[in-house]
Amino acid sequence: MQAPLPSFPIERGRAGAGLLAHVIVSKYADALPLHRQSVIYERAGVELDRSTMADWVGSMAALIDPLYEAIGTHVRRGAVLFADDTTVPVLAPGKGRTETGRLWVVVRDEGSWCGSTPPAAFYRYSRDRKAEQAEALLGVCRGFLHADGYAGFNGLYEVDPKRGEPRLVEVACWSHARRKVYDVHVETGAPLAKEALERIAELFAIEAGINGRSPTERVAVRQVESVPRLVDLERFLRAALREISAKSTLARAIRYALSRWDALTLYTSDGRLEMTNNTAERAIRPLVLGRKNYLFAGSDSGGVRAAKMYTLIETAKLNGLDPEAYLRDIIACIADHPINRIDELLPWTWKAVADKLAA
Repeated sequence: MQAPLPSFPIERGRAGAGLLAHVIVSKYADALPLHRQSVIYERAGVELDRSTMADWVGSMAALIDPLYEAIGTHVRRGAVLFADDTTVPVLAPGKGRTETGRLWVVVRDEGSWCGSTPPAAFYRYSRDRKAEQAEALLGVCRGFLHADGYAGFNGLYEVDPKRGEPRLVEVACWSHARRKVYDVHVETGAPLAKEALERIAELFAIEAGINGRSPTERVAVRQVESVPRLVDLERFLRAALREISAKSTLARAIRYALSRWDALTLYTSDGRLEMTNNTAERAIRPLVLGRKNYLFAGSDSGGVRAAKMYTLIETAKLNGLDPEAYLRDIIACIADHPINRIDELLPWTWKAVADKLAA
């Protein structure tokens, strides 16, 4: 008689959890495409074909799907969210070229105002950037949304007839508004642009001083220090418009800010809100770096796999975990784990157990 073998991450597969985790983290966290990994293994005397590793990644994406959905549910329950998207080239078979897909991210992170909820990032792939994609990502969310000026989000800001209030309240990003003025300053050296940048810098300095404090403290400081500066800044920008050509790049940059003024200044009324959407921008950065290396996704299913892997890896990083150690442990046990207890495998739960064992 022989005791039954433990479950393998891939049925009848030779790869263990450690190798699978290493391949995944190398590709999605370290931006090392599978063909480069294959060459590295070959130098070590190991024949590991790119197609084999691609099959492994696909199998793991299916295996972790319940965990991916659980993170998405956790993120969407947040009252203060950050969202953004970026392009990803996708091969179009038979056309001899790539098409442009999108990877979206929504982040829940309350660390800047001492919130107790664990941070998490949820990614989603789509073939286009139509408004229904924003609806699919954020349609169930309620609260505040930090985002850029993408028109596809506008439907989410409309009043919900059943509730008599908007599903999401727009919180615009000062980094986007500043960047347009900065580009003009670099290009033309305009004194008005320079002064606008200096005034905006004062607002950012105030935020740096209150980061990590309670919402009550943050809003109190903003009311005393930020609101008067914002009033003066609005007057300055409107006066500047009267002094320059309406067709100039500086005028367009100023109109961009003034047209979103209510959403840009909303952060002064609630200590949970941020001045920028940089939280989502940081979550997008690993995708942009990886895109430069692997050039394109092989198919729509490749985009979906990427969304799942980035969700687990970036959420693990947000919670201070080594993503490879986390994935290695999860891949080793998730096949036998009861799906009604999937929350036990979430990064912050795993971290609490790991810390207890280490102690």
